Amino acid sequence: MKTVTKLLSLLGFILLAAGSANADDPTVYKLYYLGGQSNMEGFGFSEELPEGAGTVSRDVMIFTGQMAFDNETHGGVGIWEPLQPGHGTGFKTDGIENQLSDRFGPELLFGQTMAKHLPGTKIAIIKYALGGSGLSEGVGYGNWHPDFSDGDGNNQYDNFLKTLRNALKQSDIDGDGVADYLVPSGIVWMQGEADAYDSQAAADAYRANIERLMGLIRAALRVDDLPLVVGKITDSGMSDDGTVMDYIETVQRAQQDFVKNDVCATYVTATEDLGYLDDGWHYNADGFVRLGTEFAIAMNELEQTCGYAE
Repeated sequence: MKTVTKLLSLLGFILLAAGSANADDPTVYKLYYLGGQSNMEGFGFSEELPEGAGTVSRDVMIFTGQMAFDNETHGGVGIWEPLQPGHGTGFKTDGIENQLSDRFGPELLFGQTMAKHLPGTKIAIIKYALGGSGLSEGVGYGNWHPDFSDGDGNNQYDNFLKTLRNALKQSDIDGDGVADYLVPSGIVWMQGEADAYDSQAAADAYRANIERLMGLIRAALRVDDLPLVVGKITDSGMSDDGTVMDYIETVQRAQQDFVKNDVCATYVTATEDLGYLDDGWHYNADGFVRLGTEFAIAMNELEQTCGYAE
């Protein structure tokens, strides 16, 4: 019942935003949601970006929701701004002003590459991710389980919904004085490390959990077969026994099986040979450049397959 109530409430906001669109030449944006945990949050150092990648992308707008732990109330606020480095870990917003960090995540090259693949097309990105978050209740630093009920019952799934609600409240996302029209076009999901680290039980539950959560995210965006790109989690091996996540193979099989059984989903495995930071968990700057690029390439191909290409 909690899940149904949340979705009905959110859909009301989506319809309100759509109804407020100005018929006088609205700008059309292809809208993508990017979510997950820390390797979606982004740990690439902006100073290590290749030449040209650190510029402001005027054809790509981004709304990054403020991260919050479970049972905190400030999650999901934000404002739209042109895509640029600084939306990685350490990014902060109070819903009035964005405070950029010195890091970037997959969103940067994803947006730039999508714009390059679709010249003349405007791209909008909504991002919400929390490092260390899991799909099972009680896993990681916060969880995405739709039926979470501890404390006041506010978790990462709620923060996603609040991020989406706040992003869609703003009808003129580029500030040109004319309401914009956002067309849901895809989802990119990079998550699973927390479940693969926690326990065999959390890893075993991953297959059912990701299917349910992705279904609900698609429902929130009002497209049941919305193209979905899932990034494969990988292990750096940077631990005494050579395995950081003891249950990673179970989660990897769950990801692969989920994608295999969803005709509008695809699996990005470029993570298998990306470089890591010394912490053993997060990709380096080159890794995030490649990951964002591969996500965009996969999304572009998937849109062609699923009939969402322009």
